[in-house]
Amino acid sequence: MSNDQIRVEGGEGSSSSRSSATVLLVSSDNHHHQLPPPSQLSRYKSQKRRDWNTFGQYLKNQRPPVPLPQCNYNHVLEFLRYLDQFGKTKVHLHGCPFFGQPEPPGPCTCPLRQAWGSLDALIGRLRAAYEENGGLPENNPFASGSIRVYLREVRDFQAKSRGISYKKKKKKRKLQIKEGSTIEATTTFQFQSS
Repeated sequence: MSNDQIRVEGGEGSSSSRSSATVLLVSSDNHHHQLPPPSQLSRYKSQKRRDWNTFGQYLKNQRPPVPLPQCNYNHVLEFLRYLDQFGKTKVHLHGCPFFGQPEPPGPCTCPLRQAWGSLDALIGRLRAAYEENGGLPENNPFASGSIRVYLREVRDFQAKSRGISYKKKKKKRKLQIKEGSTIEATTTFQFQSS
């Protein structure tokens, strides 16, 4: 066994809100080796972990509880509908006088729902988390065609309800020209609502 020691030198007194620390490995031959600081999860990975835990808790709270291997797209659809009660996006119903108006002149009793973009991003994170946690891609309930259909229906209804046409962001692509030079091209995709 070696006589190596780990010493942490704090960055106290720094002006940043986070204190930084340098981790040094002091070996028996008195050489100092700097170790990389412990990695923190990115915002995306933290959100993915929270979403995965929330979905797992949702399954445990079902009566009877649903084990993750038995989860299917119906459980995912129920989860998305359950989340609507925590939404912050006003979705006008067909009978509402403000249906189809992007900026209604007054309040109404229509429900608040989860925004389509939030649900779409959530499904993307849960789809990735499922496979990272040992699920097989061919059994992924978040990748089901039924989920894509549901999200499309939510997007279309919210667009009509709020009088907003969804336009996909422009994507920049690099085109290869002779001798390795590149140029950027912009492609625009539009969703037409009927």
